[in-house]
Amino acid sequence: MLAALRDGEHYGFELVKTLAAADGLLTSEGTIYPLLARLRRDGTVETKWRESAAGPPRRYYSLTTNGHDALERFARDWARFRDAVDELLTKDGDT
Repeated sequence: MLAALRDGEHYGFELVKTLAAADGLLTSEGTIYPLLARLRRDGTVETKWRESAAGPPRRYYSLTTNGHDALERFARDWARFRDAVDELLTKDGDT
């Protein structure tokens, strides 16, 4: 979720579509909105309401400074994890 917000603010349904377009990620509004609420409570995401020409006002989500820091930490941890798994999978030339 944090990576989906890295480049700027988005409203909830945009995030659902973005994550659904990523290969292998199954998402629904029922999982996205509780996660966004938790991230907001944790201080990694902030929100703003904006009027919409297509209907009711929309809540837009964006990363806070803490959110950018959390994303950087996650990216480092993920790279270490990915490399460790790749090493195990390719050990002894199996792959």
